[in-house]
Amino acid sequence: MDGLVCNGHTGEITGLTRAERKRVVEICAEECGDVMTIISGVNCENTAESIEMAKEAKEAGADGILLMPPHMWLRFGMNPDAPFEYVKDVAEGADIDIIIHLYPATSKAFYPVETLIKMCKEIDHVKCIKMGTRVTSIYEHDVRLLRQECPDISLITCHDETLCVSWFPGMDGALIGFAGCVPEIICPAREVFANPDKHTLKEAQDWSDRIYHISQAIYGGGQPSGEAHARLKEALYQRGIFSNALMRKPVLPLNQEEKDWVSLGLERSQLPKVDMEQYK
Repeated sequence: MDGLVCNGHTGEITGLTRAERKRVVEICAEECGDVMTIISGVNCENTAESIEMAKEAKEAGADGILLMPPHMWLRFGMNPDAPFEYVKDVAEGADIDIIIHLYPATSKAFYPVETLIKMCKEIDHVKCIKMGTRVTSIYEHDVRLLRQECPDISLITCHDETLCVSWFPGMDGALIGFAGCVPEIICPAREVFANPDKHTLKEAQDWSDRIYHISQAIYGGGQPSGEAHARLKEALYQRGIFSNALMRKPVLPLNQEEKDWVSLGLERSQLPKVDMEQYK
């Protein structure tokens, strides 16, 4: 692990106030800013406030931001030039490095690869793309084209629900909330996929098999969502890492059947409770 992202979707950014988001960054920077790159999510509906939130993250100790598209685009779509202008304005206004959060190709907030290439070539603060394409044919095509056109840009997957498969195009890593739940199986799996000349396909398949069960328990084959984040939080609670699994409304508490499904996923993926006393 080289970095810590806070205020992402799994980090419940949409349920936090601006003051809470800033405080989360401060805590992360205080606790591990000397050994980790700290990134804060920025999720806002307009450019001016996005700039302000990026500045607040920077003041609180963030080294960069994970810039999400305005969510109004998810429903209404956007002018084709709007994403570039949005990222450019935030980069210039806050003077901070940016990871582009690419939303699914099936959504109206998806950035075409031509737009991504333009961002990478013309906005110096763009350093990385969190590839959330979630359509395999488009994903692989865009990864290959970005590698060709923008070789200095890091490309990382955010496909929590199909993690190992999404590493195959030769990704530089992953930015997933899932990793904070089960790092002891995701980090060694990443080592195998990052160094294929030192490992076998069977090793990769074995790690994929182990990750699969808890991935299914949390995501159920679908994309990350409020309910999936609640199941992930339940897994952290059952493992003894969190003291409770409470979510803020409108996300509702899990029923017993969902909790039992999480328990089964943990068991099948061989994930025991964690002794947190050693970290106090």
